[in-house]
Amino acid sequence: MAAIKGILFDKDGTLVDFHATWSAVAELMAMEASGGDRDKADTLLVAAGLDPQTHAFRADSVFAAGTNLDIIELWFPELSRREQLDAVEHFNRMTTDKGAAMAVALPGIIGALGDLHAQSYRLGVATNDSTMGCEKTLSALGIAQLFEAAYGYDAVANAKPAPDTVVAFCDLTGLKPSELAMVGDNRHDLDMARAGGCGLAIGVLSGTGTRRSLSPLADVMLDSVADLPAYLASV
Repeated sequence: MAAIKGILFDKDGTLVDFHATWSAVAELMAMEASGGDRDKADTLLVAAGLDPQTHAFRADSVFAAGTNLDIIELWFPELSRREQLDAVEHFNRMTTDKGAAMAVALPGIIGALGDLHAQSYRLGVATNDSTMGCEKTLSALGIAQLFEAAYGYDAVANAKPAPDTVVAFCDLTGLKPSELAMVGDNRHDLDMARAGGCGLAIGVLSGTGTRRSLSPLADVMLDSVADLPAYLASV
């Protein structure tokens, strides 16, 4: 493993408590998409990966790892492409505002990020949320200043699991992919790490992914990003 100088983090489930933040937002999205029909909304939620009774997200589901475009394509396959893109724009506004307003940082995350920043790691975020939604959430949590860049699915030509974000962050920082660690709670995150040639793929168990789903792709498994400073100091 080359010396790690930069770290890309997934956002939801890695920095942000996915269940606490997004179950209520997903509910709002489904109720609007269904025109207020409770049964239809529940059907949409289940299809996208949220159990409306337990409010638990399924690992690697559209809700857990996809984009708003993926959700719209799933929920409204009959719409024209122009209509789907209009719907995405509408839901982007909803998730940007509600996601930031309801964002809950995972325990220990803010302190860990501060430690990593103080140690001169180059930090970035790679999310399948919109870029504006990500930036607003980081600002709402008071940690935006710790990151050199935040890349949403709309900031690159191809979203995760494609390697575009790794390339963009390397272009920005001058680092090699082998000098980057990618940290995430879903297979999409680790697939991107592999595709982009990252030096370290770190799976965390703080979101929707499980040890079983992540271990085959991860170089190391941690309970949380809160454990990352100690881990990096030990290698």
